Amino acid sequence: MNDKQIQDLKEKARIIREDIIEMIYAAGSGHPGGSLSATDVLTYLYFYRMNIDPNRPDDPERDRFVLSKGHCCPALYSVLAEKGFFDKSVLWTLRDVYSILQGHPDMNKVPGIDITTGSLGQGMSHGVGMSLAARNSGRKYMVYVMVGDGELQEGQNWEAAMSASHYGLDHLVVIVDNNGLQCDGVTDDIMRVEPIAKKFESFGFDIAEADGADFMQIHQAFESFDYNNGKPKAIVLHSVKGKGVCFMEGQPGWHGGAPCRQEYEAALEDIRGVKAE
Repeated sequence: MNDKQIQDLKEKARIIREDIIEMIYAAGSGHPGGSLSATDVLTYLYFYRMNIDPNRPDDPERDRFVLSKGHCCPALYSVLAEKGFFDKSVLWTLRDVYSILQGHPDMNKVPGIDITTGSLGQGMSHGVGMSLAARNSGRKYMVYVMVGDGELQEGQNWEAAMSASHYGLDHLVVIVDNNGLQCDGVTDDIMRVEPIAKKFESFGFDIAEADGADFMQIHQAFESFDYNNGKPKAIVLHSVKGKGVCFMEGQPGWHGGAPCRQEYEAALEDIRGVKAE
């Protein structure tokens, strides 16, 4: 990855963060904190790494993405619109009863969504199934699953991790958005999930860690793996909830909720002040 590509990704991420704030403000509800912490890696996946084509959203050879933390769909919706899967004007209908863009992603309504998600702890199991389907059909597509750190308190994740290792799913990558916060507060105070990397390693995963807002580190983490060694992968991203909006950063209260007019304007000023350097 060269400097020009990094600058382009930074600018895309800035636009996507603006969209997230605009969408949630217009809807009057949503989940800004986790959407903002997930923005950079989603930008990297969809604008650099993944084999996808918005003109062929059902291509059987496409890479798959599972947003297990489905409440953070504003980030994914913005990425998909920016990529060209649907018109950007649809973003401003978020959570409207007649909109295709509901509070959790629906594969039957939204082009580019590979699986309907929402109930936490289930996405990794979907990813295991997709990876097994690829193998059984002789296809080589990658499967990327994003989970939240708080979500790892759900036991189904670890059943899926055990299965992924047992079946040697080396085209499965689990991405942990490790922002340290969840709905009710600090993750470690509610139910400690660390050491996350060591836990995945003990289940037979290859692991990498990176700053969740550093595109070069993210890239190096993905590039560090051998994708033909019979081992699933896990990347632990050390991220900041509310990244890019100073008064939202590291604040559990911004897990869910829409900004008021003054907060909305301040958030956009923050984001627009982050220019690609």
